[in-house]
Amino acid sequence: MSQGGLSVILRKCDYESAHYALALVSAAVAVNKPAVLFLTMGGIRALMGPPPPVDDWGRDALNKQRGVGDFETLLQASVELGVRFIVCEMGLRSLAIDRTKLRADVPFTAAGIVTLLEETKPGMHLLEIS
Repeated sequence: MSQGGLSVILRKCDYESAHYALALVSAAVAVNKPAVLFLTMGGIRALMGPPPPVDDWGRDALNKQRGVGDFETLLQASVELGVRFIVCEMGLRSLAIDRTKLRADVPFTAAGIVTLLEETKPGMHLLEIS
């Protein structure tokens, strides 16, 4: 991977935030930049399902119909291209989400903010989707 890259924090449980977070990280790895997706609080629910219990899920079918990358396509591209998924341990505990309820087809590490900061290497951008 080349220099630069991106770490994205997803903390909201809505379709638009989850979809855009996946679009950002999948685009980064597609152009050979490292990418980390840190899911915390409501954002953790994006890894439940399918379909994930996120607000405004109906937009996914509309996006697909309109030729916009749908959630599953972006998620699978992110996995296949090597996005690093980190699920926040604090968020899991705070919302009483059992990590075994998260998708088995998405490799993730349960860790915290320190790990996110360690994985955000010099030259990478840190963004919060909110």
